[in-house]
Amino acid sequence: MNIGVIFAGGVGSRMHSKDKPKQFLELHNKPVIVHTLEVFEKCKRIDCVVISCLETWIPYLRELIYKYRLDKVKEVVSGGKTGQESIYNGLCAAERISTSDKDIVLIHDGVRPLIDGKLLEANINGVLQYGSAITSSVVKETLLIVNGDNEIKSVPNRNDSRIAKAPQSFYIKDIVSAHRKAIQEGKNDFIDSCTMMQYYGFGLHLVDGSAENIKITTPEDFYIMRAILDAKENAQLYEF
Repeated sequence: MNIGVIFAGGVGSRMHSKDKPKQFLELHNKPVIVHTLEVFEKCKRIDCVVISCLETWIPYLRELIYKYRLDKVKEVVSGGKTGQESIYNGLCAAERISTSDKDIVLIHDGVRPLIDGKLLEANINGVLQYGSAITSSVVKETLLIVNGDNEIKSVPNRNDSRIAKAPQSFYIKDIVSAHRKAIQEGKNDFIDSCTMMQYYGFGLHLVDGSAENIKITTPEDFYIMRAILDAKENAQLYEF
């Protein structure tokens, strides 16, 4: 079984949106999270989806699930105080649905809709072959490692650097085990799943993803994503 674990627990403080969290802002007349969920819905190798959502927005999310006929969504649970906790709550929901330790979870941001079924399939195949699949993209500019005083400590070779994105996918038994170790040890500040898994000694395998696979964090991200969707729509209309 392949389970999408979507976390949509962010309040969008950096978006400065007054009325709605960023995952519910509309792009092309459809909430961002619906764009994301529709990719999982249409992918034949995804069996079901669980969502970790801001508790006060769960009723609205359920309305969207019904309106857009997102039938693969089997459970919606409350998010946590941190991204790590929100992912764990989603993983616990996936664990309740799971039927085998060999079931795969694809952990994904609700505000990262510019993905496709091929990427989801590549993640599943990566886990089957290597035990993990971390979506990434090439680095197009020079990275700098700095200290607390903003002094440059090192300049990594761009050829040896990648940008971690999502989905980040694992066997459910492995990622749940890592989360429970973190809880036992009081570690609650892992920035994403691959950071946690590397900390606990799991090998990580990369999957190539598109640079378009951005996450909406700031207003600039929202405008960039809208421009990309506009360009894709125009390409379909005018066959560029």
